[in-house]
Amino acid sequence: MANLIRFSCCVLLAIGVFFCGGCSAAEQQQHAKKPPFEVTEASIEDVQGALQRGDCTCEQVVGAYLARIAAYDQPTTLNSIVITNPEAIETARQLDAEYKRTDTMRPLHCIPVIVKDNYNTAGLQTTAGSLALKGFAPTTDASMVRALKAAGAIVLAKSNMAEWAFSPMVTISSIAGETRNPYNLAHVPAGSSGGTAAAVAASLGTVGLGTDTGNSIRGPSSHTALVGFRPTLGLLSRAGITPLYLRNDTGGPMTRTVADATRLLEVMAGPDPADPLTAYSAGKVPAGGYRQFLDKNGLKGARIGVLRTLSERNPDAQVKAVFAQAVADLRKAGAVVVEVEIPDFDEISKGHWCSVFKHDVNAYLTDLGPSAPVKNINQVLASGKYSAYIKENLEDELANGVLPGQTTAGCGEAYSDPRRIAFRNAVTAVMNQNQLGALVYPTWNNPPAKIGDFKGYRGDNSQLIAPHTGQPAFTVPMGYTYDNLPAGLQFLGRSFDEPTLIKYVYAYEQATRHRKAPALFPALPAAGK
Repeated sequence: MANLIRFSCCVLLAIGVFFCGGCSAAEQQQHAKKPPFEVTEASIEDVQGALQRGDCTCEQVVGAYLARIAAYDQPTTLNSIVITNPEAIETARQLDAEYKRTDTMRPLHCIPVIVKDNYNTAGLQTTAGSLALKGFAPTTDASMVRALKAAGAIVLAKSNMAEWAFSPMVTISSIAGETRNPYNLAHVPAGSSGGTAAAVAASLGTVGLGTDTGNSIRGPSSHTALVGFRPTLGLLSRAGITPLYLRNDTGGPMTRTVADATRLLEVMAGPDPADPLTAYSAGKVPAGGYRQFLDKNGLKGARIGVLRTLSERNPDAQVKAVFAQAVADLRKAGAVVVEVEIPDFDEISKGHWCSVFKHDVNAYLTDLGPSAPVKNINQVLASGKYSAYIKENLEDELANGVLPGQTTAGCGEAYSDPRRIAFRNAVTAVMNQNQLGALVYPTWNNPPAKIGDFKGYRGDNSQLIAPHTGQPAFTVPMGYTYDNLPAGLQFLGRSFDEPTLIKYVYAYEQATRHRKAPALFPALPAAGK
């Protein structure tokens, strides 16, 4: 706790009490009247507004989140955090000094970020959930992490994940065990970015980063009442992120509000020489950034397609009812709703998954350099350092893995593979024919499964379109089902048309206000209460 104390400011905000033993009488009186800034459910705007008003320092903000991690993550068995950043407090002090010196904030000044454990973080352990990489700290940051740091954000902690990102249903790793759903600890937060989802939902950080190969930003966000952005493939750099299937992989924001996700997207988007796919984003990032599209009236006159192809895939009754209300809410907010189908969907959507993990992860491990404890996935399997549930995945990938672009498998990237292009064109054609700005469907047709129920994986709609077509897909809270379990509404847009999706999801969020904090993780009590 000592490192949370900043005597020069006479405040110990991390436990919610003012400490003024060395302050003047006037300062003591001033501190006594001012309640501590509360980080629970705080947005980026809230944090920076508090800093500007002098309600707190960056050091105190970071301390408050570290206190919540200490109080809630392990004691409740939420188990969302692998490791906290021992340099976070010092970084916060440097940002405080910078703000005092310049009277200027960077775009994400003092925003503590929960980073999934498959993003390289310089000097901070990065394991992709694997004991085989325990203790390994990269020397450089992933490109997205570097962009956030340059904007003033702080890597607060690394979050748990499904080991090597193999599972869309559960978040279990050999490095940290199993993460639970903060809304109901008897249930899963989905996978594989469930650690980021659980931590951000429980306000253990302001915002978070996840990765999405098929589901892993949108599924966990849906299960934990978060906003999750899977951007267009090529908009954000994957450099420095442990791959699953690089042809489908992307990183993205996981936040409690659309505005926060948009702020993160704004500082991370655009070409990166370290990731050739991002060349497709050249000229596609709007001048003036993405925040200009945060329009609470953004659904007025919008044409939205309800994609029954997905929403009617054996939906749970309560999810179906919540989705029906979401469609009604879209109409109430001014949207024109059109029922649509994608012709020959089963045929054009099948056969797109390709096992390129062995090739991609071996290249990643090689790039880590001589200090990496394992050099390829064969060594991981030989080490025995993995969770039992992924042994079959590892063995299958080693036995049946293919090379990216292997013609017999049709495993090319999104902008050159004929089958992927045809799939994208078919989806876009339906949108064009009906003059639609987006398609909507439930992110999951079923509620979160119970812990331990590996047969409860049902209703995941995220795997079926965006990972293969490369189109952007955003999820936003649409309500709650059994036992306070969240459900999400997904918006699918045209490639690089993030501005339209931002308008729609922000307007829907502002019209419905479904997000609520999980009751199990309230504000910490002040000392003595």
